[in-house]
Formats: sequence, structure tokens, C-alpha cells
Amino acid sequence: MKLKPITFKLIFMLFLEFAVWGAYLTSLGRYLGNIGLGSQIKWFFAMQGIVSIFMPTLMGIVADKKMEAQKVLSMCHGFAGLFMAGAGVYCMTAGANVQFAPLFILYSLSVAFFMPTIALVNSVSYNALGKEGMDPVKDFPPIRVFGTVGFICSMLLTNFLHIGGVALQDSYTQLISSGILSLVLCGYALTMPACPVDKTKKNESLADAFGLKAFSLFKDSQFAIFFIFSMLLGASLQITNGYANTFLGSFAANPAYADAFAVKNSNALISISQASETLCILLIPFFMKRFGIKKVMLISMFAWVLRFGLFGLGNPAMPGVLLFVLSCIVYGMAFDFFNISGSLYVDQNTTTDIRSSAQGLFMMMTNGFGATIGTLAAGAVVDACDVFNTPTNWPTAWYIFAGYAFVVGILFWILFKDPQKKAAQQ
Repeated sequence: MKLKPITFKLIFMLFLEFAVWGAYLTSLGRYLGNIGLGSQIKWFFAMQGIVSIFMPTLMGIVADKKMEAQKVLSMCHGFAGLFMAGAGVYCMTAGANVQFAPLFILYSLSVAFFMPTIALVNSVSYNALGKEGMDPVKDFPPIRVFGTVGFICSMLLTNFLHIGGVALQDSYTQLISSGILSLVLCGYALTMPACPVDKTKKNESLADAFGLKAFSLFKDSQFAIFFIFSMLLGASLQITNGYANTFLGSFAANPAYADAFAVKNSNALISISQASETLCILLIPFFMKRFGIKKVMLISMFAWVLRFGLFGLGNPAMPGVLLFVLSCIVYGMAFDFFNISGSLYVDQNTTTDIRSSAQGLFMMMTNGFGATIGTLAAGAVVDACDVFNTPTNWPTAWYIFAGYAFVVGILFWILFKDPQKKAAQQ
């Protein structure tokens, strides 16, 4: 079958979108640890959750009512790129005297504009496919896979590319490279087909505009339990993003492990997680049909136990490094099986008038409140274990995270009833 030109345009857009994120997401913690800001890692990753609570909604309203979505996407990447590149330039000029406040402010402004783009690229893609007479449900998922490919390629580039003898994952250059990619997408987004501005929603209530109507779902006890556990599981999302690379880099202090591949190329090792994520997306239809939503979500929760526990048990030498590899492999189930099956649960058990808002509420609980609370709590655990002064305490922190995920899984198994698909209101 001959592919349409728009397919290749969207592939490149999705590739760039997630390459921007992959340039620093898994390696920023390592750089911050190198410059003496290890105790502040939690705030950098918590900020992604904080801005996810409100910025995607605000930019979505702008795209719906004020400005074409591809232009909003361009604007957001323009600001995100400038602020992220500015953060890198600040670190370059500050040298060994990088201060938390200016770096954090520039970084925060960047992610505030980047996080809305994850939803905006979907809107732009759906519109482009629709204009070509294509089916977004069938044609978008294969295109979306190239977003993960972009993330992986960017991670590997950050791992293996050296500037001035220093790998990008160990220096501020990762921020500059992310900023440059964002600015490239700023221009490229304007080449996408124009998205309509929906003027029919201008008279909707403030509650509808902000998706507040979906909060009525909390009146349903099972939905309330589901959203609470979405937040509790969302707490696990940023832990390894923030600390896995830093943890692997800490083995450099031990002469027995200093030259190990997993230490020198930790970003490359962690990229196995994203490869697993891509493959696990393809397994979800089979698992959903075979086990149902509750069991698939439980698989995800106990996969988080393995994700954290295997980090605590492993080491960079053979055969211990295989435990790190296995941790990266189970990440696909840990991440995808809850996020996608949870999204399907919301879709199948809400009426059409609040379905989109309910999806937004699900994302707010996981990537907003959950990720923020989890990152700050994880930072408190890391600080309490004093891992930056005593690296041998890292396993204790990973076991605490694994214990947390285990308790969440057990409570979910007890409290959440296996749902029956509700008849959707047409």
C-alpha cells in the first residue's frame, strides 16, 4: 500500500516531538548530581507534574477558541526551546558555579510550554489524517510509534555523543540539544495542515471548559477508587526518570564497576525501557482480551515492584547487570499496561458528553498530581537514605519504592472490582 505524503510529515513531527524530551529526561538527574544539585532533582521532575495540572488545559482552550492548533504547537515549542537552550547557556557560562534558582526558573518555563505539546501533536495529527480521508484510530498508532523511536534515538545520542571529551548525558549540552530540537519543531509545525478553531464552544460554561464536569465521576465509588489509585500509581512514573541514570552513574566511584558499560553508557541501557514500551503497546490487545482490565492493571502495578526491586538487586557487572536489563524490560508493562488500559476503562465507562474531560482527569491524576507527589516523596526517600554521600545506600531506596508499589497493588486488588463495560450514551 502506498503511503500518503502526510504520513511521512506526521512521522517526522512525532519523531521530533519526543526527541525533544528524550534529549534530557533520563539524563538530567545525572548532570544535576554532577554539579552538586543532586538533592534538588526531585524539584526538576516534580515541576513536570505541576505544570501538567493546568498548562495542557489552558493551551487546549487557546487551540479550541483562539488560535489554530498547529500555530499553538509552534508557539509552545518556540518558548520551550528558547528557555531550555537558555538554561543550557546559563550552565555553560556559570561553569562550576551553577545556582539552583536561575537554572530551575529557566527549566520550569521550558517544561511549562513543552508539556501541552504532547496533547497538541495528537490534535494536529488527527486533523491532518482526517483531511486526507484517513482513519485516525487505525492510522495514527503506527505513526505514534515513531515518537518513541525519536525518544530512543535522542537518548542514545545523548549517551554516545561527546563534546569536548564529555558525554552529553554528563553535561549541560543535553539542555542545548533539546532546545535546538524544539526550535526546529517550532518552525516545522507551521507546515502542518491548518486546524479549525471551534467557535461553537464559545458559550460553554467555565466548568465545561476546564473539564470540571468530569469530577462528578467521583460520586461513583469505583471511579473514585480508580482515580485515587491512578494518582498513587502515577507517583511511580517519574522515579526512574529522575534517579535511574544518577544511580547507575554512582557506581563510577567503585573501581570494580567504574569502566562497566552500564556505568559509562547508562542512558543507552535505560533506552531498553523505551524499546520495551514500544513492544508492550502491541501486546495490550491480547492481554486485555485474555485477562480483562483489572488484571492487566494489576500486572502493571506488580511490574513496578519488579522495576524498582531489580534495580536494588543488580550491579553493573555480569551477571548483576542482567537484573538491570530485566528491570528495563518490565518497564514496558509497568508503564503501558496501566496508562493504556486505564484510558480504555475511562472510555468504556463514561458517557459521550464527558468522555474527553474524563480522559483529561485521568491524565491529571496520573501525570499531574500523582507524578508531582511521587517525585517529591521519592526525593525525600533519596535524601533520607543519603545516597549522594553514601552511594551504597541506593538499594535501600529502591526497595522502599518497590515496597510502596507492592502495597498499592495489594490494595487495588482488594478494593477495585472488575468492571463490566457500561453502555455508552450515544
